[in-house]
Amino acid sequence: MKEIILENKKHGMVVLVSCVSVLVLALVGLIYFGSQEIDAGMFVCLPFFLLAWIPLCGLRVLKPQEALVLTLFGKYVGTLKGEGFYFINPFCSAVNPAAQTKLNQSGDVSKANNPLVKAENGNVSLESVNKKISLKIMTLNNSRQKINDCLGNPVEIGIAVMWRVVDTAKAAFNVDNYKEYLSLQCDSALRNIVRIYPYDVASGVDTTGDGVADEGSLRGSSEVVASRIREEIQSRVEEAGLEIIEARITYLAYAPEIAAVMLQRQQASAIVDARKMIVDGAVGMVEMALDRLSQKGTVELDAEKKANLVANLLVVLCGNHDAQPVVNTGA
Repeated sequence: MKEIILENKKHGMVVLVSCVSVLVLALVGLIYFGSQEIDAGMFVCLPFFLLAWIPLCGLRVLKPQEALVLTLFGKYVGTLKGEGFYFINPFCSAVNPAAQTKLNQSGDVSKANNPLVKAENGNVSLESVNKKISLKIMTLNNSRQKINDCLGNPVEIGIAVMWRVVDTAKAAFNVDNYKEYLSLQCDSALRNIVRIYPYDVASGVDTTGDGVADEGSLRGSSEVVASRIREEIQSRVEEAGLEIIEARITYLAYAPEIAAVMLQRQQASAIVDARKMIVDGAVGMVEMALDRLSQKGTVELDAEKKANLVANLLVVLCGNHDAQPVVNTGA
């Protein structure tokens, strides 16, 4: 399906003035010829009075960044784009399969404020349905999903997708409902990308597909992950006439059932790293102390005294609490 842009259709004001003028003249003619009892004049004015309103059904008003997909007896005839007052074939009908679809996104309003044809408790209220297709950039906030990462750990992740319609013909005719189609493709693409990455950096994991282990992760490589998600969604919605401008991760956390355990694991890892740093620093300070004592000849230390000194210094430097020395007074 190829989009056809209808040009030179901004004749709405001319048609409106012409139709109103014809109606007024026909009404005046009917009144005049009726008062004069001239049947021939009435037969001439009556068809104009009865039929002059039909072109008014072909008037359309579009705001900026709006489009109208038109069909005539089931055949696609073209699309109106851009703001203006248009006149089209009165028998053309507008098509927007997603007119009544409301997602969790910008541009959609609540059902209470949305004009629809709805029936509640057997009472049918007839209201107009907006068939215009918005060309504005919209943001889709898909619901959070629970997905297993490459290590099998369940994580909860949510994304925000900025998108817009670029081909109205494809959006209206290539898929049943382009909004629902986009939402489903976002879910599928998100699962395909998330299962490639670990939540945090893990050894021996290849996230790029080049056969070499790397340090990619959902938490540390969020920009790369978001870019791959955008590319994956774009490849899926190309036939629907949609453009994915940007994708961003809005929520990322371990699933509740393992969140507490993973927090303990992170705390243990942090404690081990801190202890390693403390021990490395303590060993360096002990070596420096022994070297300084040996160079200056302050005291002569045999192997046993050096061992005791090293042990005491390591206890003081690596302990969790401040040292409390015991002073030997020789008593």
